[in-house]
Amino acid sequence: MRRKIMQELVKWKESGAGKTALLIDGARRVGKSYIAEAFARENYKSYIVIDFNQVGEDIKELFDNYLMDLDSLFMYLSAIYGVKLYPGESLIILDEIQMFPRARAAIKYLVKDGRYHYLETGSLMSVRSNVEDIVIPSEERHLKLFPMDFEEFLWAMSEEQLAEAIKINYEKKSEMGQALHRKCMTLFRQYVIVGGMPQAVQTYIETRDYEETDAVKRDILNLYRQDIAKHARGYAQNVTGIFDEIPAQLSKHEKKFILSSLGKGARYRDYDNSFLWLEDSMICNICYNSTEPSVGIKMNRDRTTMKIYMGDTGLLISHAFDENGLVDEEVYKKILLGKLEINEGMVFENIVAQMLTASGHKLYFYSNASRNDKNMRMEIDFLITKGKVTSRHNISPIEVKSGKRYTFNSLKKFMDRYHEQLNTPYILHTSDLMEKEGIIYLPVYMAWLL
Repeated sequence: MRRKIMQELVKWKESGAGKTALLIDGARRVGKSYIAEAFARENYKSYIVIDFNQVGEDIKELFDNYLMDLDSLFMYLSAIYGVKLYPGESLIILDEIQMFPRARAAIKYLVKDGRYHYLETGSLMSVRSNVEDIVIPSEERHLKLFPMDFEEFLWAMSEEQLAEAIKINYEKKSEMGQALHRKCMTLFRQYVIVGGMPQAVQTYIETRDYEETDAVKRDILNLYRQDIAKHARGYAQNVTGIFDEIPAQLSKHEKKFILSSLGKGARYRDYDNSFLWLEDSMICNICYNSTEPSVGIKMNRDRTTMKIYMGDTGLLISHAFDENGLVDEEVYKKILLGKLEINEGMVFENIVAQMLTASGHKLYFYSNASRNDKNMRMEIDFLITKGKVTSRHNISPIEVKSGKRYTFNSLKKFMDRYHEQLNTPYILHTSDLMEKEGIIYLPVYMAWLL
């Protein structure tokens, strides 16, 4: 499938491949191995894929025995895989490298040798248990791969022209028009249900069957549970507790994660590593409360007040509504028709978090529960900063509205209170684009363009 990360890989090949290895980091089943091999096939004379999830000890021993004799290492790899290697024109892919961290440590010597280019793929690479007893190579550059955004979903659905029309109208700040807007919302609701995991998207394209697609997503959720049990050493039970609680927390009006839901007397310091594990694994996207919406938004974050979104909204739906091993068909019908009622806010907020993350934004929200001043009492779903920071007007507040009738008192208070810090305020809704009283109302399917 066509993915935007391919452009970044080509840039790396042109400018940094001889000086660094590139690690594609991402959650399980997000398409890392597929992209790595597609990139190799299109851009190199030859390539070798060493999948450390499948190789035997004989291959692993090569990295132990011949790291100081690279001529022999390359000779054995070339012979075993039946691939001729060409200096400067061959790529060696170290796939699922978290399964064999010593190969990751070898990157220092491989890059210094300079004969070939090296691409790594891995899940959970930031987790401490996967970097024990090795020196993390400074010659390693990281690139994150996220689930497909809405534009990539449209490409997969052979709707390239529609994706281009959305971009043009976003840039011009002009409405799509009734017919195109209706088509965009229909496809967007399909995207919400299917999500952005490539295997789920491929299944949906081939079958147009939500039940078969749901089965794929449940397989991925089971893989995540297995990963938690295997890799979250010492706190797997806490991680599982948080993971299972995500849909219930997001379905509330105030979506902040309440620790007491995990057990009486639960304290943040007891779960700190568990939250970090979920964030590092990219299974979840964590959105922190920023206590002061200024240019130093990260410096003002409250690590103990957060919202936890699933990394993929299609997986959230299978996770949230899977009562009997399969999501009820009625749930899909309600999402498609915009009649999911109370849970639709959860779904739309999660998909916006997913697309903002894929666009490179760190997730922050603003919450002030002042008991003394009602004008200070407000909650903003997301805060993003503009690309080029200036002395003022850097922060854009974003409110997500899933229904046709809504109020936005918090946004008005925020605009009045923080007008010096304010850039463009947005409301993401299900209607067409419009601009009114300093607020841009964007159709929610344009969130990936922010």
